[in-house]
Amino acid sequence: MSDNGRSGEAHKLVIIGSGPAGWTAAIYAARARLDPVCVIGTPRQDPSLVLPGGQLMLTTDVENYPGFPEGVTGPEMMDLFRKQAERFGTKVVEDDIVSCDFSKRPFTLKRGSGEEIRAHAVIIATGATANWLNLENEQRLAQSGGGVSACAVCDGALPMFRDQPLAVVGGGDTAMEEATYLTKFASTVYVIHRRDELRASKIMQDRFLGQPNAKMVWNSVVVDVLGDEKVRAVVVENTKTGERSELEVKGLFVAIGHTPATKFLKGAGLDMDDKGYLDLKGRDSRTNIEGVFAAGDVADAIYRQAVTAAGMGCQAALDAERWLAAEGVHA
Repeated sequence: MSDNGRSGEAHKLVIIGSGPAGWTAAIYAARARLDPVCVIGTPRQDPSLVLPGGQLMLTTDVENYPGFPEGVTGPEMMDLFRKQAERFGTKVVEDDIVSCDFSKRPFTLKRGSGEEIRAHAVIIATGATANWLNLENEQRLAQSGGGVSACAVCDGALPMFRDQPLAVVGGGDTAMEEATYLTKFASTVYVIHRRDELRASKIMQDRFLGQPNAKMVWNSVVVDVLGDEKVRAVVVENTKTGERSELEVKGLFVAIGHTPATKFLKGAGLDMDDKGYLDLKGRDSRTNIEGVFAAGDVADAIYRQAVTAAGMGCQAALDAERWLAAEGVHA
């Protein structure tokens, strides 16, 4: 069901974000009769910003989520999550939260429309977006399932990539981990790096370079992705000579980091690490502010999987329910 999010009384729980973490939190919270409001964001063209449904809305095939033996598309999965959350009474607000005041309870959340939502407890599940190369064909081939991806663990085992040459862009530990994983399936894995040495730790470098099908492309950047429906090659430019050449690959994996969606929390008093990920206290979903919880990739720079995000959403809903009960807000 939809809701305008306005109320003279504060809501027991507001969930910001609608990926696997947000919807799972909503399902558990609604079944606990917390009457949750889920603020899902608004559709936008900028791929660097979180879409309603999260990053899975840009994923064509999900083959590693339990319960879908034949696989499922990301948008299909998120639609099923939403329907399940709404079935138990979750109210949905199609708007962005642009700022939060956590200085006093109930908390005040300002919407993009200018209206405000008040909440006794908040779960932040806004996720993190992959950093892209911003090339002309990159997003088209990523969103169509044409062979551009930002997650090797999610997509690397797909049939389209098996026994094919693949390219990874990046030079840190994440790039090495992704590239090493891909060597299990690809005929050759090229790591394209703009410098002549890697930032990755020595052990991560050795794991990749020790694979028989691992190759480095030094002092190079990808300046274009070629292919109509599927990737057929990338255009590589040498950073020292400016010379360009085509490298025939069937997939491009971009591994240059992620950006957590926490800009709207600036000045709200929440503890974050140096990259903007929310800092959780202990082994649960609590932040440093009582009544504010976090779940999913916005607080997880390591795993970044749909199934782990969903698990964190469950944790956050249970933590919020217990906290609200202890505060006398929820019986």
